[in-house]
Amino acid sequence: MSAEAAWRDKKRYLWLMGLIAPTALFIALPIVGAMNRLGWHLAAQLPFWIGPILVYLLLPALDLRFGADGQNPPDEVMAQLEDDRYYRYCTYAYIPCQYASVVLGAYLFTATDLSWLGVEGSLSWFAKIGLALSVGALGGVGINTAHELGHKKVQLERWLSKITLAQSCYGHFYIEHNRGHHVRVATPEDPASGRFGETFWEFLPRSVFGGLRSAWELETARLRRLDKGPWRLTNDVLNAWLMSVVLWGVLIAVFGPVLIPFVVIQAVYGFSLLESVNYIEHYGLLRRTRANGRYERCTPEHSWNSDHLVTNLFLYHLQRHSDHHANPTRRYQTLRSMAESPNLPSGYASLIGLTYFPPLWRALMDHRVLAHYDGDITRVNISPRRRTKILARYGATEPAVA
Repeated sequence: MSAEAAWRDKKRYLWLMGLIAPTALFIALPIVGAMNRLGWHLAAQLPFWIGPILVYLLLPALDLRFGADGQNPPDEVMAQLEDDRYYRYCTYAYIPCQYASVVLGAYLFTATDLSWLGVEGSLSWFAKIGLALSVGALGGVGINTAHELGHKKVQLERWLSKITLAQSCYGHFYIEHNRGHHVRVATPEDPASGRFGETFWEFLPRSVFGGLRSAWELETARLRRLDKGPWRLTNDVLNAWLMSVVLWGVLIAVFGPVLIPFVVIQAVYGFSLLESVNYIEHYGLLRRTRANGRYERCTPEHSWNSDHLVTNLFLYHLQRHSDHHANPTRRYQTLRSMAESPNLPSGYASLIGLTYFPPLWRALMDHRVLAHYDGDITRVNISPRRRTKILARYGATEPAVA
């Protein structure tokens, strides 16, 4: 029996779980209605928080229950698996579900008569904040869907990537991630690589504004090579941002300025989820500098890996990040968990919440970073602000300059 015939992707139909995030709001509404009919009006506000509940509670619990995946596709099936269009249709389906939920969320946030849900008048602010965060959560997961699509060579998928990013107003990610982050990953120059000793709250503004600035510079440089200025629609940063302006401009025109807090909350929460994952993926990891002054090639050892099954199903194997950086255009279904990569103690969903609490994060991760480099703190990507203190803490000094 051939390897192609013997091997089957056990997760083939489980990839449809990726559609839970963009449809969660639709799932929550019947629950809200049932709870209101039972007279549980206060508790009926909780389902509007389905996004944070999914991110911080349900996914970590499921990762703990089901553990690691352990299945890697063999070499013999890679080409066939890569060409199987079913997998790309799973990602395409995310987008209409995403925007149906965005419109539903905008309606619920601004509606003044929700009697059909058993709500008197409009939603409470507690429910509205939960609603905005839930729509933001699906936008954050949507950035990951855009990440999968944006790496591909098919022009349709690249445009779908920018459309998906429009909700979170993060269209510049399409440029910065592909042409910035993948070039500078695990170096001090990369705004999206977390540094040892740097808290998430320090990393967040550095990555957000550093990524935005980098995207603009990269796209401006590309256009200048074509003897063109940056202020044109062929600028992929501008046309991606324009999609956000059109999307939210239309929705604000339809639902009124009262929608503006919803726009801000969901966008900030959505891209903060992405940045939390960015912080996790390369925390403390550093590529060595060669004798010629250039960094060594990015290898699997420069990305934290996780093979926890459930979060991988929701994030299209994003946690097999080491293979992704080694093979950026490889489709999610063919990514492998690599033995030589450093491994996280759990899935991203379990770790995102910990990044908000620096002492807990450092207690969990700092010793793992050090162990990855055999105890040599000088090989770590250290926060410049704390470099002297961290080196002294571990009894090290600055390496000599050749």
